[in-house]
Amino acid sequence: MGALDAVLERRLAGLSLPLALQLPGGQRLGPERAAVTLRLQGLGTLAHLATGNIGRVGEDYVEGRLDFDGTLRDLMAIAHQLSGDPRAPAEPATPLGWWRALWRQVRSRQNHDPASDARQVQFHYDVSDDFYALWLDPRRVYSCAYYRERTMSLAQAQEAKLDHICRKLMLREGERFLDIGAGWGGLLLWAAEHYGVRAQGITLSRHQHAHVQRLIEERGLSGRVSMQLLDYRDLPEDEPFDKIASVGMFEHVGLAQLPTYFAKIRRLLRPGGLLLNHGITAGGTRHHQLGAGMGEFIERYIFPGGELLHASKVLETMADAALEALDVENLRPHYARTLWAWSDGLEARLDDARRVAGERVVRAFRLYLAGSAMSFERGWISLHQMLAARPDGDPAGGALRGAQSSYPFNRGYMYASDACSTSSSPRPPAT
Repeated sequence: MGALDAVLERRLAGLSLPLALQLPGGQRLGPERAAVTLRLQGLGTLAHLATGNIGRVGEDYVEGRLDFDGTLRDLMAIAHQLSGDPRAPAEPATPLGWWRALWRQVRSRQNHDPASDARQVQFHYDVSDDFYALWLDPRRVYSCAYYRERTMSLAQAQEAKLDHICRKLMLREGERFLDIGAGWGGLLLWAAEHYGVRAQGITLSRHQHAHVQRLIEERGLSGRVSMQLLDYRDLPEDEPFDKIASVGMFEHVGLAQLPTYFAKIRRLLRPGGLLLNHGITAGGTRHHQLGAGMGEFIERYIFPGGELLHASKVLETMADAALEALDVENLRPHYARTLWAWSDGLEARLDDARRVAGERVVRAFRLYLAGSAMSFERGWISLHQMLAARPDGDPAGGALRGAQSSYPFNRGYMYASDACSTSSSPRPPAT
């Protein structure tokens, strides 16, 4: 214990915020007055702290081997200093590195067959509708909000995001619109009610499917909106869609299946149709998950089967599927703010959350939301919206003669002065 104590004392002394450790036998390491105090139920956590394995420290907390006093923001600031930059490097160009990379490809394929994808989605999203309702906005939009104005509340920023997506897609009345991984129906219903599209959503979550079905019936949208419990691979291709949105979806698809995913989307789109692909991306080109044990923590407790890809890899795969990238927007700071809003919402309802989801789930989500907020703040992970088209092959280019594109020559239509209304939204301009 002596050598380990010395290592920990040095690490504690180097922190900008004071951290104290309360050991099982009553011994205390660190200052008497600390921003955060970790109360250890066993000594195994000491080794995880000494080596900066934040994921294992998080596991100790979820499993009840550790508690803390202090705020989550202070805890995350300390975790950042203990872990350093957790962006794990790529495998070295050695036979061992090559085999490890190959094994990840094999596991990616095994983890993303239809049955595995269904289990993984249900593991996360079917925890409890009541649990998510405690800290999401009233529409239960479980993806990065768009703080078009700094003073926006979470609910306003989520509506702004829904409208931002609809405007980017230039949705028009009567068009066929597909939402892949439609969640609790926020985008699906917004597009139908504000843009007059015929909307279809799919999900693998039984809870989400039942929730959206109820909303469709309550709002009298049964003739124009449908929600199916369906894998994207099973979508029929006989009647193509005008516009497709994939929000928070491709992170669950996996690297090995990503070419299949975008090839499927291309076949589902009519020539000239648009895709809006919105999702979490890696903060660097040379890592496949967060290091310091954080990736393993998320895999075990939050998103089994999730994989981080850099935006450049996603764009390359889209291009290989003959989907032409038109616009890319980085919303990383928006997601940091969104996650802190979720974290604050959960912290304000901890007792209610424990009643509906149990202590272990609440502990995992407390760390996940705050840790993810910190990771987006630091640029360890990012969030990109990628707008793409299936080229129509028409050299006349519609109104843009000779352009072989019906897409506008500038992005002004996305940012009209009256955009993002929280009550109603004007139709995008004709092109």
